[in-house]
Amino acid sequence: MSILVTRPSPAGDQLVSRLRALGQVAWSFPLIEFSPGRELPMLAGHLRALQADDLLFALSQHAVEFAHARLQQDGQRWPDEPGYFAIGRTTALALHTESSQDVRYPLDREISEVLLQLPELQSVAGKRALILRGNSGRDLLGDTLRERGAEVIFCECYQRCNKYYDGAQEAMRWQSRGVTTLVVTSGEMLQQLWSLIPEWYRENWLLHCRLLVVSERLANLARELGWQDIRIADNADNDALLRALQ
Repeated sequence: MSILVTRPSPAGDQLVSRLRALGQVAWSFPLIEFSPGRELPMLAGHLRALQADDLLFALSQHAVEFAHARLQQDGQRWPDEPGYFAIGRTTALALHTESSQDVRYPLDREISEVLLQLPELQSVAGKRALILRGNSGRDLLGDTLRERGAEVIFCECYQRCNKYYDGAQEAMRWQSRGVTTLVVTSGEMLQQLWSLIPEWYRENWLLHCRLLVVSERLANLARELGWQDIRIADNADNDALLRALQ
């Protein structure tokens, strides 16, 4: 079994290193990279406006990293007033490390639906909610908080940019290396991978690979695109992906 990991760096490289240390054949093929978000210059002002009982959300590690770098550049620190929330354990750890604040996160799955079940998020009318995220994120969290009466502000802290590849060349390379398992952690990347690979290789190789994804929503998208052998990891972090691959 040869495994192709499409996660962006550094998480993708780290997963490949851990797989190789366990004797697996694994390759890194990052489909996207990151750059600073367009709304970062407004971040310090957004944070200063937050008061006690307001809410601050981080939807990924990258949002935390880019936000923290910008705050350091502006000579600002993370505020003490709001309640801090993260989409999952890895993001919560990153946010706690940079802000020194207690961060609440769902213990179950790293998705907005589960985050929204936290008891603290049931009565949010009149509160301000600042959501730190990348471009083209899902709107479910913001929409639901608005329905519950909160004033929602999004701050795009980073942008995902597609990496450019020659699809036929890459398809030939990975098929000849015997890749039979694909690791894909977002719908955007799944769609990108499907579109990148030319039709002949798609029909004769790509869609025959086992696919490891991180949510039921992604599994459904994969079925629509033509995959049949699909496995869902119990979380989106590398520990969960490793468990699913062993």
